[in-house]
Amino acid sequence: MEMHPPPYATDPDVLQGEIVVTVFRASGPGGQHRNRRESAVRIHHPPSGVVVIATEHRTQGRNRALAMERLVERLRRLNRRPRPRRPTRRPRRAHEERLQRKRRRAEVKHLRRRPAED
Repeated sequence: MEMHPPPYATDPDVLQGEIVVTVFRASGPGGQHRNRRESAVRIHHPPSGVVVIATEHRTQGRNRALAMERLVERLRRLNRRPRPRRPTRRPRRAHEERLQRKRRRAEVKHLRRRPAED
């Protein structure tokens, strides 16, 4: 499916129409409640290409809610656009002081050199 650029909807009601939910068996501890039931949830959001998985809980409903929270959070992060940085202007006095320090430092280094042999 084709991916679209942000902004993406983050309202769970709107997302219900855009997502593909897949359930599968979760691995790991938990006994028969976990090993015999398809309680893990994978949510794919085709417009953004984001896939989230929740396998922590034994019940599919709790995993579905957790996966939806993760999807909303991920989409919010994708929607965020940082403000453009505006460089600050250095005062003329600070610029002149910096150049003066550089000249002094260059002089010190110059005096460390061996004298030129004629």
